[in-house]
Amino acid sequence: MRSKGIRRKVIEKLFLFSTVIVILAGIMTAYRYYKLRIEEYNDYVYEYLRAASDFIDGDTIQGYLETGQTDDYYDEVLKFLTSMRNETDMRLFYVFVPYEDDLVYVWQTDMHPYSWLGKHENYMDGGKKTRDETFRKDPIQKIKFYRDPTYGNIACGFYPIFDSEGEPVALVGLDLSTEDITMNVIRFVTTVCLIIIIGTVIAGQMYYVSLSRQLVNPVHQLNKAIKKILSDITSDEMPDIDIHTGDELEELAESFMTMRKDIRHYIEENAAISAEKGRIDSELSLAAKIQESLLPKNFAELDARNEFDIYASMNPAKEVGGDFYDFFMLDDTHLAITIADVSGKGVPAAILAMITMIIVRNTARQRLSTDEVLKRTNVTICSNNEENMFVTVWFGILDLETGVVKATNAGHEYPIIRGENGLFAAFDDGRHGMAIGSIETASYKEYEFTLAKGDALFLYTDGIPEAADPDNNMFGVDRTVEALNLVPKASMEELLANVDRAVSDFVKDAEQFDDMTMLCIEYKGINA
Repeated sequence: MRSKGIRRKVIEKLFLFSTVIVILAGIMTAYRYYKLRIEEYNDYVYEYLRAASDFIDGDTIQGYLETGQTDDYYDEVLKFLTSMRNETDMRLFYVFVPYEDDLVYVWQTDMHPYSWLGKHENYMDGGKKTRDETFRKDPIQKIKFYRDPTYGNIACGFYPIFDSEGEPVALVGLDLSTEDITMNVIRFVTTVCLIIIIGTVIAGQMYYVSLSRQLVNPVHQLNKAIKKILSDITSDEMPDIDIHTGDELEELAESFMTMRKDIRHYIEENAAISAEKGRIDSELSLAAKIQESLLPKNFAELDARNEFDIYASMNPAKEVGGDFYDFFMLDDTHLAITIADVSGKGVPAAILAMITMIIVRNTARQRLSTDEVLKRTNVTICSNNEENMFVTVWFGILDLETGVVKATNAGHEYPIIRGENGLFAAFDDGRHGMAIGSIETASYKEYEFTLAKGDALFLYTDGIPEAADPDNNMFGVDRTVEALNLVPKASMEELLANVDRAVSDFVKDAEQFDDMTMLCIEYKGINA
């Protein structure tokens, strides 16, 4: 089954990210705007309630309830309440006296207002609690929300009317519909979401264009060119590669073009050779030279820094191998180290090893954590891994100022460390992740350890411990440790030579079945 292309994955991730942003922004905006609108309505409602309370003479209320008769002052209050209702969006103004079990109306601005004088009515759900909160000298001034059978969803406010002694004798209340609040929130949130969607689409398009130019398009070109070269290695037509990213991707493109030219040069020089075996042997030899040229050899240059000594070697089982090592300075105080082993042998493994090395190096230069570097490398490899090959990788970053090593292990061998006792011992990091290229959604965990001055770190591929003698006995990690401890103060180059010699003595005449790659670094400290 063909895996998804990088371009499609980028679009899917951008769409998912944009959707999440819009939803979260909409929810947060709606919540905040709703609270602000409720506060505005609360101030608005209680401004009118206090005005009505100040207008009504509380000493007259009991007389109206006792006689049931209206007068000119009653009409004046009714006219005042009705005018306030008409000039606002309030549904209803009313005045009532709250008792223990029910309430009795005094004024009501609904139809037939005079019929409400002295009319009893039961409290709505929560009404008694609202009465206790408002029918007092220091009322709580906060609107309440109710579901009314007649009017639907309404918001209600209540404020006491006081007599000449300053005692509450009745409550003035008002009802307003919450539909306008809801519609205002919907309109505002819709506008905000549209703005966010437009902004996110524009930003996403800009990011996608930039990412396509810097990564997706170059990788697509390389993949297409590699397939074209492998489909017809004898073709005179040069692959179309136009990559100018100014990073390792451009270097990789140049390496492939160089390899293509070298192969064509070889074919022209060996046109007389008709035997398939001879042609394959020559191609493999050339591929081995190209592969070897990509591996760093600047040991002396880095050793001159005095903070560390480093040495590495790779011995492929065939003409070209699937192992590789790499090391480079991220800045003046951080050294990146990689060792890896591709499944399989020969040219396919060598090509995948080259690609993985460049991707890891290019991603590491973005100053990401080691687990994020391997995670992104895994996604890139999986996107075009039609041969279902995988790579075990150990990737670490050494802080030359502190000796702290932050590392991530993607299914690779455990490192071996020389500590304060001067002896090497296997270090079980306990945090293996899936090999690169196995599963696109694989996750990785970063761990760290500290090298003191004089400590050393030995990294290797499984070709060392799995080297077998004629009786099929494996060399193993224990013999590897013994070989490292053979000469306590040996240099990094001598340490690797001791291991190589021990493996050769053990396997005797047995054929080497796997690539053997080793890297060893001694930390000397920033002030060494």
